[in-house]
Amino acid sequence: MKTRTLGNTGFNISEVGLGCWQLGGDFGPITQSTVDGIFSAALEAGINFFDTADVYGDGASERYVGEYLCNTIPEPIIATKYGRAAGTYPDGYSLSDLRDSLKRAQDRLQRDQIDLIQLHCIPTEVMARGEIFDWLRSMQQEKHVKFFGASVETVEEGLICAQHDDLSSLQVIFNIFRQKLLDELLPMALEKNIGIIARLPLASGLLSGKFHAHTEFDKTDHRHFNQDGQMFNVGETFAGIPFAKGVELAEAIKNKTPEGYSTAQMAMRWILDQPAVSTIIPGASRAQQVTENAKVSDLEPLPKALHDDLRRFYSESVAAHIRGAY
Repeated sequence: MKTRTLGNTGFNISEVGLGCWQLGGDFGPITQSTVDGIFSAALEAGINFFDTADVYGDGASERYVGEYLCNTIPEPIIATKYGRAAGTYPDGYSLSDLRDSLKRAQDRLQRDQIDLIQLHCIPTEVMARGEIFDWLRSMQQEKHVKFFGASVETVEEGLICAQHDDLSSLQVIFNIFRQKLLDELLPMALEKNIGIIARLPLASGLLSGKFHAHTEFDKTDHRHFNQDGQMFNVGETFAGIPFAKGVELAEAIKNKTPEGYSTAQMAMRWILDQPAVSTIIPGASRAQQVTENAKVSDLEPLPKALHDDLRRFYSESVAAHIRGAY
């Protein structure tokens, strides 16, 4: 597993991290033995970056992360989030609310200090006012967190956050189906030494090439209940593309996959080929997925001709189908 430096933090993190949303049960029920297998496979593969949030399973994901990784040597880098919990979102933000949230997260994660706290898709107007970044700085001074960043939904939000010179990271929806970030946001992040954490690298699994038009998901899975943005930003599910159209587009991507790569590996390698990206954080519902995802770090960069082809494909065939804030 290769590593990259995460923005201005000095952390050397694995190119492939582990997204832990699924550990909260938001992709369907999950058992302790499955969780143990996922973490074991991640550590075996050299993954040292784990991304979670307080609202994933109402704290369940953070608890799993804390329980499994609390005695890991060397110590992994753990990132969590603040801003979407009941009573906080959309207008309950305050310094005391942030502090209380962080203390609860520290307890669940079994950490005296959180490596990276990220604003969790908070309203654009709250970001723009700017006081919440002062509260984050206060949490640094009080030693609750080492560094802070933001998880955002849109390019506009990313650019707002990037105006703060001490911002360490931006977590963004970025994949072959979501290429708008290449125009302005990623170049700015690279220039300002802001680490890019790419979430949904497989567009909720679409870019694995394994779904078909009649694929069904568990009723507790956001891919069932949020396909059209019924519960939260539609971009968090299938990159904002209607499922049937996404399956069709994924089939076209599958036909572009070079020899020696699975379609999922090609899609993730495409992201890692972007110089602004620090890590990708695919989720995994079983240990074997973790192992296969981790192999992407050792694959050769994709040919320029394929990058050019995928850029054209996005512009001509994908962009018009993306829904939601972007």
